[in-house]
Amino acid sequence: MQPTAPRAGNEMSGLYFEDLHEGFAVEHAIRRTVTEMDNTLFSALTYNPAALHIDAEYAKSTIYGQRVVNSTFLLALVVGVSVIDTTLGTTIGNLGFEEVRFPKPVFHGDTIRVRTEVAASRLSKSRTDSGIVTFRHIAFNQRDDQVCVALRNALMLLRPKPPTEGAAA
Repeated sequence: MQPTAPRAGNEMSGLYFEDLHEGFAVEHAIRRTVTEMDNTLFSALTYNPAALHIDAEYAKSTIYGQRVVNSTFLLALVVGVSVIDTTLGTTIGNLGFEEVRFPKPVFHGDTIRVRTEVAASRLSKSRTDSGIVTFRHIAFNQRDDQVCVALRNALMLLRPKPPTEGAAA
């Protein structure tokens, strides 16, 4: 069964492949303050026992002087923030990441905002219902420091063609 994404009323908010041309950009309205609970729970759920994330006393002795938020949590948050404005209901799947960088650390209490840009797009070579979009997600903290940059490839649905006149329903 082919996935479909209805676009009437209040259904899905994601954009179709045709909407996601190179140069398209969105500043996402959702911002998120990262908490100690986010960091500790995510580290525990993913079996990451790195003292830098979960041991306050150890972290005091590091170059940061405090615990650093788990970078994998930050990456998941950055992509998650982008979903409502870009891919909700119109993505077939996440194909992978070409690049992920964390130029500055994130700490408990930092508020993250995200900008998404379309770096590239092309029609799928193997599917007739979709194209591949390369998103560049850039995250900033409340001081406008860049804290994450990720290039992500997603398989996006093409806009459904309207039924032809006289075609059976």
